[in-house]
Amino acid sequence: MHGSLCVCALIPRLTTRTGLVLVIHRYEERKPTNTGRLAALCLTESRVLVRGHEASPGDSFEPPPGTRPLLLFPHEGARDLREFAGSSEPVTLVVPDGTWRQASRVRQRVRGLEDVPCVTLPAGSPTRYRLRAESHEEGLATMEAVARAFGILEGAAVQAALEQVFAAVVARTLWARGEIPASDVVGGVPAGAERHDPSSGLARR
Repeated sequence: MHGSLCVCALIPRLTTRTGLVLVIHRYEERKPTNTGRLAALCLTESRVLVRGHEASPGDSFEPPPGTRPLLLFPHEGARDLREFAGSSEPVTLVVPDGTWRQASRVRQRVRGLEDVPCVTLPAGSPTRYRLRAESHEEGLATMEAVARAFGILEGAAVQAALEQVFAAVVARTLWARGEIPASDVVGGVPAGAERHDPSSGLARR
């Protein structure tokens, strides 16, 4: 995102009982449209594991002691995440970040995840992510999935805080591309921001 549209000032620091482990593919790490790292920045109890580097083929996961690890991906036999809401044991939620194909391989590629139970989100509204094409109808941007999962495990306020940042990133990027007017940007366009798509036919406003 261009500096004039930076969302750093909007990023909350949310302290939660649930921990987040983002398992991101090394190719996804470099993409400017990635939202997983943004979700991790918002949550104090989070860490990022980058997998797929040739120099470190032994990717591994070890949950913090005293927590229940759960892998958020709809593998066969996955349980509804709502079953774990209010668990007496804190949850460590492992979220794959990458293409659908990359995410589906995480359980086999990262040691320590082979026997971690898989969970899924209940059916919800379609993705609001308009910056990348989604190959699966039920697919969500990583930050959307994290927000909905933490809404189940932590409450509506945490979900809303994450979704607000996500909405701002999407809207500011679409505005910069000339795809939406400033009036549609969540929270408004920052003072001094510039549109950086010279081919846009929309008036600057």
